[in-house]
Amino acid sequence: MTYDRLVCANCAAPVTEGRCPVCRASRERMREQGQGPFAGLSPVMLAALLVVFLGALALLAHQTV
Repeated sequence: MTYDRLVCANCAAPVTEGRCPVCRASRERMREQGQGPFAGLSPVMLAALLVVFLGALALLAHQTV
């Protein structure tokens, strides 16, 4: 989930605006979590990469038999 759609329970404002300390802390925590190697990829792209990987794995297994 992205933080651009979250609403703060403390101040009832969007978290992206960072109106209160709770919003700012949540925004920073979500930014830090989104720093992984696959953070910029959409779920559809991740699924496509998984299908390609499994296809390559199946092809490799078929060639070794």
